Amino acid sequence: MTTAGKINVLFVSLALILGCVSTGFTAYREYQHELDRVTSSSLARVQSKPRLQISVYNKNTEELKATLKEFLQTPAIAFALARGGQGELLAREAKTPASTQKLPSFRSLRGKSSDTESILIAPQQDDPMDTGFWAALGNSESLIHYTIPVSSSINPTHKGLSEFDISRAIAKGERKGSVVVIGYVHLGISPAALLHSIRPVVTNVFLTNLCLIVLLGILLMLVTHQLSVALAKLTRLAHEVSSGKCEEPIIVGGGSEFKEISNLLNSTIGKSKHQKSEALLSKEILNLKIDERASQLSKRDEQLNSATREIDKTKGELRQLAYYDSLTSLPNRRLFTEQLAMLLRLNERNKTNLALVFINLDNFKRINESLGHLAGDAVLREVAARLALCLRGSDSVAVQNESKPNIDVSRLGGDEFTVVLNQFTSTEDISAVVQRLFDILVEPMNIEGTELVIAPNIGIAIAPNHADQVQGLFTAASAAMHHAKMSIDTHFSFYTPEMDTAGAERIKLEADLRKAIELGQLVLHYQPQIDTVSGSVTSAEALLRWQHPTLGLVPPQKFIALAEEIGIMWELGDWVLTEACRQMKTFRDESLKLPKVAINVSAMQFNSGFTRRVKEVLAKIDLPPGMLELGLTETIMSDRKESTVAALQELKDIGIYLSVDDFGNSYSPMSYLSQYPLDEVKIDRSFVANCDKGEGEGKLVAAIVSMAESLDLKIVAEGVETEEQFRFLRSKGASVMQGYLFSKPVEAELLKSMLTPWYFAEQVQRISV
Repeated sequence: MTTAGKINVLFVSLALILGCVSTGFTAYREYQHELDRVTSSSLARVQSKPRLQISVYNKNTEELKATLKEFLQTPAIAFALARGGQGELLAREAKTPASTQKLPSFRSLRGKSSDTESILIAPQQDDPMDTGFWAALGNSESLIHYTIPVSSSINPTHKGLSEFDISRAIAKGERKGSVVVIGYVHLGISPAALLHSIRPVVTNVFLTNLCLIVLLGILLMLVTHQLSVALAKLTRLAHEVSSGKCEEPIIVGGGSEFKEISNLLNSTIGKSKHQKSEALLSKEILNLKIDERASQLSKRDEQLNSATREIDKTKGELRQLAYYDSLTSLPNRRLFTEQLAMLLRLNERNKTNLALVFINLDNFKRINESLGHLAGDAVLREVAARLALCLRGSDSVAVQNESKPNIDVSRLGGDEFTVVLNQFTSTEDISAVVQRLFDILVEPMNIEGTELVIAPNIGIAIAPNHADQVQGLFTAASAAMHHAKMSIDTHFSFYTPEMDTAGAERIKLEADLRKAIELGQLVLHYQPQIDTVSGSVTSAEALLRWQHPTLGLVPPQKFIALAEEIGIMWELGDWVLTEACRQMKTFRDESLKLPKVAINVSAMQFNSGFTRRVKEVLAKIDLPPGMLELGLTETIMSDRKESTVAALQELKDIGIYLSVDDFGNSYSPMSYLSQYPLDEVKIDRSFVANCDKGEGEGKLVAAIVSMAESLDLKIVAEGVETEEQFRFLRSKGASVMQGYLFSKPVEAELLKSMLTPWYFAEQVQRISV
């Protein structure tokens, strides 16, 4: 298609678009005008008929039908209904019976609008639709409903009034201005009839626009044709001049602009004739020599540069891969070992000390399993960045004062990092640096929208006091780190020889724990939860214990963290689930009244197969789901994944009771309480311990209770040990309690006696006085 043709098509297309827009705007305006006219006239007709008030009050069907027929004289109105003050139907008139067969509810037509307000609405399956022109085009069969209130000064509660009394009341009410709505006129307006009424006007506008577009197209074709002929000739001649084929003067007809162009071309032809023959040969020879030499030099230079870049790149990549961690860009184990060996030799020569700080991230495996490996990688990068930032600050101090330690950091793999300190004067210097490292690592970090707090375990070994070789020093630092991990009093430890024995014991404990389930060494103890209003047992929490053959009864705080570290938490949690359900079935068969049993679920246990496993255990043991309570950690709640919400909803749908265990002991956002289908919140024992002594703890407990009540969640206070705590919690609305005040965790046989009616009633009544 030629340029002129494209211009013609473009302008005609624009004209068509403008014509369509003009026609559409006209149709829209006329439609709205016709709809406004129908509604305004209908409203005026209602307001102009005082007799209508009497007919509605007396529910005179014949008079109402006669009045409704007047509305049907308007072509766009398909039906007219008379309704009472509560929307009840009094009379109807319709052009076709089908138009009043499926009427929407009167409440959906009025919605939340005022009784005295006229409402125009187009409901579609009880949902409001637009009443405008575009909605009418899309669905012209659906009627627009217009409800007009019939106002009067007649009090609808007065019965048996005569027409004279009613007329006098109407006249008196109009003077005083007090009116009430006694009924409604309900009109069905047909969008199809409105569209039909505006068709002549829209058709005329469309035909007028079409005629204008045709005339504009013809005129544009004539003008562009004349221009395109002259431009085509000039274009052809210009190509001939540029290629040297045209040597004769050019003559082009048309306007003055075309003549100026032809004169310019003729001047160019004359000048080029003389220069062309002289310059052509010498230029070609010179260009050939230049191009040949430049090509040779450029090719050789590029080959040299490419080889140099490739060698440098390969050397850098090989060194980076060999000596640096690909995730954090920190020195890896190989570079760390070489540097540490060199530093040990230098320190031995200079008679100085060196400290190796070994850092391990607590519960990092849980982050990988609950949030995914991408989140775990992000945590490792953030830890590396914080360590590097902290150590750079220490380096700047070391430059100014040589008595301060020099520092370097590496990543050995997984969640293990090392820091090397030298030129220190005392262990206090080391402790100050390690404390600074700990403080920066425990600051909350935002990973993929989840706020996490990482607790590092830190072990410290000093050369040559503890070892003078790399492997020995690393083994000592690792033993100190494991000691810090198992300790509840400190977050970092210096190596001592006694830790070697503890390390051996820990290895033995790991081996024993792996066999505990197989050898039947695990037992469950139960601690009852008491309703302090009635004194009855509402639930019992199942608590895991390990009956070790030589160590005796091992509490969970001694082996749960170890189980998570060696990866057997799923097996332990599954045993607890099965055993607790089996014991509940035994209680039920013995007709003992225990509404439900509560078990705690670890974040490592809550995976994609957990929901299915719970269903399998309940079905196998034949235990109703309502008798099982799952205590979820805040780590699970802070996940906020769609899969987690779906899994909890699935458990909730089958009747399982869901609670949040140890609420408030983490940095998890509390917004999850409204996002998950929970039943109960358990206040952590750390808040309960001092709730009756410190004002801050008491206010916090009261705030948790108030928040739970606002979300319709039940409250259980854990760790209640004193009568003062009991009375404080009762006063704040926490009526269900668990703790040593009532009973320590006991075996199932001892729990049976506590399930008898009124077992705790006397104790509760005595404390409550």
